[in-house]
Amino acid sequence: MTTEIHAEHTTDEHTHGENCGHEAVAHEDHVDYVHGTHHHALHGDHYDEHESVAEHTVADHAHGEDCGHDAVPHEDHVDYVHDGHKHAAHGDHYDEH
Repeated sequence: MTTEIHAEHTTDEHTHGENCGHEAVAHEDHVDYVHGTHHHALHGDHYDEHESVAEHTVADHAHGEDCGHDAVPHEDHVDYVHDGHKHAAHGDHYDEH
């Protein structure tokens, strides 16, 4: 599940791609670029903001003390490093941070 809104920068201001300085993450049939705590996905002449839901649910694996993933404090919650990205609890699922 993703929520799509236009990103805060245009393709003219910054072009995501190889060597742009942002981590590339495969997402369905395209690539998202990690930009702060959100993802940018090319959509025509602009980027969409993708608020990604993690690949596993809370029922599949509960992040917490002794779960085997590094905990990283983030604002008012804790993210867990999971295969090169971060998961943050959000209701009944994890968001990709």
